Amino acid sequence: MREISKGANVSLTALSEDAGSVVVSLGWSSASGAGDADVSVLLVGEDGKVRSENDFYFYNNPAAADGSVQLLGKTPTDSGDEDRIGVDLTAVPEGVARIVVAASQYGGTCFGDLDGLRMTVADRSGEPLVGFSIEDASVETAFIFGELYRRGEEWKFRAVGQGYETGLAGLATDFGITVEESEEAGEAGDAGEEGEPAQAAPPAEAPAAPASVPDADAGTGTAQAPAAPAIAPGAGAAEGAVAAIAGPAVVTAAPPDPAAGPAAPEAGAAVPAQTRGRAATRTTRKKVTLPKAPGKSLAENDSWRPARLFPVPTLKSDKEREVRATSVLLSVMAQVPEFGRRLTAAFGAPAGRMQTFTEVSLPHGDTPRRPDGVIRVERAGKLWTALVETKTNGNPLKPEQVQQYMDIAARRGYESVITLSNDVALEGTAMVDVKIDGRRKHKVGLWHLSWAEVAHQAQLLIRHEGVGNAAHAWLLQELLAYLQHEQSGCHGFQNMGPAWVPVRNGIEDETLGLGDPRATEVVESWERLIRQVCLRLGGELGQKALPVQRVRRGSDPGTRRAAAAERLCLDGRLSAELRVEGTSSVIAVTADLRTGKVRTSVEVPAPEGSYPLVSVKRLVRLLAEAPADLHVESLVEGENGPRGTLERLRPEPGDLLPRSGAPVTGFRLTLIKGMGNTRGNTESGFIRSVDEAVDRFHQAVVARLGPLEARTGRRG
Repeated sequence: MREISKGANVSLTALSEDAGSVVVSLGWSSASGAGDADVSVLLVGEDGKVRSENDFYFYNNPAAADGSVQLLGKTPTDSGDEDRIGVDLTAVPEGVARIVVAASQYGGTCFGDLDGLRMTVADRSGEPLVGFSIEDASVETAFIFGELYRRGEEWKFRAVGQGYETGLAGLATDFGITVEESEEAGEAGDAGEEGEPAQAAPPAEAPAAPASVPDADAGTGTAQAPAAPAIAPGAGAAEGAVAAIAGPAVVTAAPPDPAAGPAAPEAGAAVPAQTRGRAATRTTRKKVTLPKAPGKSLAENDSWRPARLFPVPTLKSDKEREVRATSVLLSVMAQVPEFGRRLTAAFGAPAGRMQTFTEVSLPHGDTPRRPDGVIRVERAGKLWTALVETKTNGNPLKPEQVQQYMDIAARRGYESVITLSNDVALEGTAMVDVKIDGRRKHKVGLWHLSWAEVAHQAQLLIRHEGVGNAAHAWLLQELLAYLQHEQSGCHGFQNMGPAWVPVRNGIEDETLGLGDPRATEVVESWERLIRQVCLRLGGELGQKALPVQRVRRGSDPGTRRAAAAERLCLDGRLSAELRVEGTSSVIAVTADLRTGKVRTSVEVPAPEGSYPLVSVKRLVRLLAEAPADLHVESLVEGENGPRGTLERLRPEPGDLLPRSGAPVTGFRLTLIKGMGNTRGNTESGFIRSVDEAVDRFHQAVVARLGPLEARTGRRG
């Protein structure tokens, strides 16, 4: 991979013959574990402006209708998160001269709080081509990391590193996007509650002229961001308007007039700003989602089973399950373009017409081989082909089988081999060991999908983001019903491995020694379990849930896992942290193998400027429906704060205040649950107990803290 400096540029075509479809990754890490940023992509013309609002892609508008841009979301890595974007350069409209890749922060944070700011571009086989690191971030709240731009018949990459102190609003203004600022909803209503000091809203500032767009060939230096625009009363009130009302920056657009044609670039497009209150945002593009609550059933009783498109009870063998699961998945991918594109964009597939096949016979020596499936995508007369190898239940992938498919793909000029199983891949850990013949000019990408990831993406589309029509939503619903059936064998990670029982027994009888390699195996299985918990939780919420790694980017994952294995041997605990995208709360999960308990907890900072008793009462009110056995502890600097169960504190919330009068900096909320012992996913299994503990804690506790977190974020 070539490293370039700020302002430098390089031809993607010169670096790879497979650069027609690329994956752009933005990465960072945070010592606190709470640092985050939102990625956005702008398609701009020769004049440096977006052509219309549809040229802006962000969390609530993640994909282009023509497939040229697909936001793939955050992916956990061993040293933080990576936000990945699939870009099919062959599908980019002719009127687009540059593809600008940016990120912005919210909640009063800045990019100087993050470590290892970095952008990389990889070709369709996954091989990194070029990388760029930002070393000088400080108070900026938005950054243009880099851009892809046309030069003649080729595409080039430029490392930009241009920062803005005015966040997404300042960045958007530079590209012809109209931004209006609105008062924070509910601030006035919160002020003065129970004697709490009120805070006056700041006066509106006069609008500033948009900054000039950087020259397309320069790309160097840091531009001075424009001043914040003025507040627009009534913004976002019109039908079809786009509005993000929970944060300080609000961008609105009037509904388009069909007779007027596309918006002129000079008039300025309007798009939503990214804020902490992202649930309030919507876009003008209508999508179909399924209702969260199912309609009333017409069945006479519960014994009436609804008819299903993909029945499963007749499956008796693993081979039958593999064949059925492959056929069901590939058929839905081909019929629901949003879903097929979502699963293949990260693997370098172009945006185009997709067809899928099963049990295809391919020559290989004296004996033909039959991969479980084949995916083909056609774009502009060119084909992208991937062989698919599927496993269900706990069956492992066979390295020799995958190796054969890699050899066949290389010989036939296919682009990828995709493995699909219940196992969850970890960064830095290969699912199967295969040999790559470096003498071959044609490169084949080897990718892995978990069934949990497939279900996660389907749930995001039909419950939250939406698809093109009701028939597509119904197909995805039937796919989910199939995957979730107990006989499908597609339930995701479901076995802690052969080392689980001896390690658990060694901890109970204190015979597990330091350096036992089985402890490292258990730590790796624990990481896979936490990643699956994040997938399931994120699918329910409609937002990414990600493991938190409090390490610097580039740290060795083997060293980190060895340290975790040592802690497991010493104190018998497995620990992890996770965070839901768009929030600052970090959920800690600890499995104590000595006591057989799973502990879930979260720390909530006390609102600044609030009286201690007011903060305590407000917290207890927010937790009115939380479990009575929830443990609440006051965080006091330099000493142990008061603690007690919610049941005891409800009549006397003042008991959480320290008698010394020391200031309370926050609160720790903890739920403790019994832990399953078996290594699998049965009702008494360890995997299910951890999953249920996190689910219960988020629903009963964390989800109720939204008003307190928003209040803390505004004042912090």
